[in-house]
Amino acid sequence: MKSRYDDAAAPTEVLQLRAYTSRLLGAEPSLVLHGGGNTSVKHTAQDFFGEPVELLYVKGSGWDLASIEPAGFAPVRLDVLRKMARLSALADSVMVREQRAAMLEPSAPNPSVEAILHAVLPPAWVDHTHADAVVTLTNTPGGEARVRELYGERVLYVPYVMPGFVLARAVYELVRERDLSKLEGMILSNHGVFTWGDDARTSYERMIRLVSEAEDALAGPRRARPLAPHRVAPDPLALASLRAAVSRAAGRAMIARFDGSPEAAGFAAREDAPAIATRGPVTPDHVIRTKAVPLVAGTDASADVAAYADAYRAYFARNDDGSRTMLDPAPRWALWPARGLVAFGASAKAAGEVADIARHTIACISDAEALGGWAPLGERDLFDMEYWTLEQAKLRTGGAPPPLAGKIAFVTGAASGIGRAIARELGRQGAAVCGADVRPSITEDFTGPGRLGVVCDVTDAAAVDAAVRACVEAFGGLDLLVCNAGDFPPSAPIEAIEEAAWARALELNLGGVMRAMRAAIPFLERGLDPSILVIASRNVPAPGPGAAAYSASKAAATQLARVAALELAPRGVRVNLLHPDKVFDTDLWTEEKLRLRAEHYGLSVEAYKRSNLLGVEVTTDDVARIAAAVLGPTFRTVTGAQIPVDGGNDRVV
Repeated sequence: MKSRYDDAAAPTEVLQLRAYTSRLLGAEPSLVLHGGGNTSVKHTAQDFFGEPVELLYVKGSGWDLASIEPAGFAPVRLDVLRKMARLSALADSVMVREQRAAMLEPSAPNPSVEAILHAVLPPAWVDHTHADAVVTLTNTPGGEARVRELYGERVLYVPYVMPGFVLARAVYELVRERDLSKLEGMILSNHGVFTWGDDARTSYERMIRLVSEAEDALAGPRRARPLAPHRVAPDPLALASLRAAVSRAAGRAMIARFDGSPEAAGFAAREDAPAIATRGPVTPDHVIRTKAVPLVAGTDASADVAAYADAYRAYFARNDDGSRTMLDPAPRWALWPARGLVAFGASAKAAGEVADIARHTIACISDAEALGGWAPLGERDLFDMEYWTLEQAKLRTGGAPPPLAGKIAFVTGAASGIGRAIARELGRQGAAVCGADVRPSITEDFTGPGRLGVVCDVTDAAAVDAAVRACVEAFGGLDLLVCNAGDFPPSAPIEAIEEAAWARALELNLGGVMRAMRAAIPFLERGLDPSILVIASRNVPAPGPGAAAYSASKAAATQLARVAALELAPRGVRVNLLHPDKVFDTDLWTEEKLRLRAEHYGLSVEAYKRSNLLGVEVTTDDVARIAAAVLGPTFRTVTGAQIPVDGGNDRVV
């Protein structure tokens, strides 16, 4: 590990500098992951009355070191924190309350639960990480001896103590009579590293140096990490079944992230992988996201997850004193022997965080096994962390989940118009969305957590099959299918219809729906409250002259959807249709076409846009909101419905 500190880039203002070196630490995933670690600086500021006050600016709850800004640090009165450290006992809930009461800025985030620990360390700058290499050393038999041999008298060694006031008090007793100027840092067994200094660079580079020495000590074991010769692809149907079983155990839809990288597949191929992976996590800080142990997945997903859930209930019963409420018993990651790893989360972001932690976990386990054995914390300590009041509070800060949280949707024709609006709305309501379109721009438009863009021509059966598989492999399954891709061929009377235009309309508007359904149904059967929505047209109940190819193809697609509703209802899959009319904010409606159609009816453009019973203009967002509602739980008892989205049409009503 190398220092990233750059004198030219380092700010001079204290909080800006504190944020700068914190981000340097956060840029190293082997130091901290997803909110882990914390940093602080002691600094004198002026209070409301202009009087000087010594403050501890410490990382606020909810901020991530990788992206923290000065606003992410909570300013807490240093004298109050140090007085709290001298108490013989303090409930964590009271600690949190009193820390907040001691803040200079009421709108700042809650201080880290380790604020008191930072306060009792005299140096101005303090950094704390969960460095993989250091924690790996402590998670081996004789870990303390290894640490002492490596660092000598340059660091303090603290046996594991649960974070919070108890840890702060233990450290206070260790350091209050000790001169820390001769020490570079402190190793917390099973928990991580603290470093400090009188300036930002010293504290940061001490962290880099201590961790680098631990990495050097692990150089031999790291060469022994097993690697598969190539990336392994999942069995999509097996993955969908596993994700469905985990979702049922969790009581809500979950995203599943498969990792078949050479590292993950190599670890999963170890004969001892099921035994060593289930001993415990790298650090108890991970347990809130990963649970204490992973699932070992076999060939029967339902039975495997049910057995895991039973074991989790037994684990809770063994350790609970009657004061806690059990969390859901579903696993958060799985070892899939001979294949790789699978991470689960209520959102794509959450599943990605678990996947990152799992990937680091197997690396640490492999290193420790090569060094002498993987020996993490025991069950009771892990349980206390998983059910720690302050950790549980982090899980409750997000409010109620959106209505489609954890759902997985596949939308055809998603690069523009109605398809793009529906995909956007489904994502806004919590779904992970795979957008498919013939336009290459789809891959750039659909990026980020919970978004996947695939180039797909729905007239190509192989392309549709591959696109649906890509969606399943990315998110773990499929719950919602939106058949939207279509085209409006040039208007022509029947006697003037060109063969190519007729064939194209049927291939795209009808065949595209059939191919998407055919590819998706095996996965939808394994989905959560699965639903299909076909975007048809007002031309189905009320066709117009000159649009025979379009109207006939959309009518045929409607009939296909009706048959699908009959066939799939016994399998729990709902099928419904929307019939939009004249949605003007799409590529079909150019300004010239709109002007000509308005003139044809003797109307102004604005009057033509509102030429329906309600006198409203129908937009893609209107269609999208109705689509999301029909796909969601509100319509759970509805299948085979045909819903007009047209502002009211006297030919339909």
